[in-house]
Amino acid sequence: MKSLGLRSLIWVKKYKSYRGEQGKIASNILERNFKANHPNQKWATDITEFNVSGNKLYLSPIIDLFNGEIISYELSEKPVFAQVMNMLKKSFRKIRNVQNLILHSDQGWQYQMKAYQNILKQKGIIQSMSRKGNCLDNAVIENFFGTLKSEMFYLKKFKSIQELKEDIHQYINYYNNDRIRLNLKGKSPIEYRTLYYQKII
Repeated sequence: MKSLGLRSLIWVKKYKSYRGEQGKIASNILERNFKANHPNQKWATDITEFNVSGNKLYLSPIIDLFNGEIISYELSEKPVFAQVMNMLKKSFRKIRNVQNLILHSDQGWQYQMKAYQNILKQKGIIQSMSRKGNCLDNAVIENFFGTLKSEMFYLKKFKSIQELKEDIHQYINYYNNDRIRLNLKGKSPIEYRTLYYQKII
């Protein structure tokens, strides 16, 4: 690319929330088995960072490994613990029964917090964590971040954090409802979930 004078439009810089062991590290229950047989069997979460003229924005979503649907998400201009807890509460309002669901993350400090681990335990959720420094253990949500940034963030010059927030809201709505995927039989995540429930009725 250098000899041809080419450069990529996409430059990925991953936000790292690992600060050593701040609390209890969970086992890697998921072990890269990203296939789920039904909705709300396996979820994954992580945080990614955006930079607009030196101002930061952090996105914290939960993705369902069954269909790639974004179950809930929270935006914050600072990487604070409340962001992760608000995201969890949104997911619990949307999905009532989460008993025995696996929720996978990296070893970020937010996921080591007692309050985070306690609410998972109260809901009957099994916590799973990637091995230290191994992003492939959480590849599905990493792929979502890459898709979001390549299809939306890197293709536009944002003037403000507020403008970026609005576009993220619009993109996630599009991603869930309208963006078709070949591995979902040419359907969007929500259409694929709907098809699953129609088949079992």
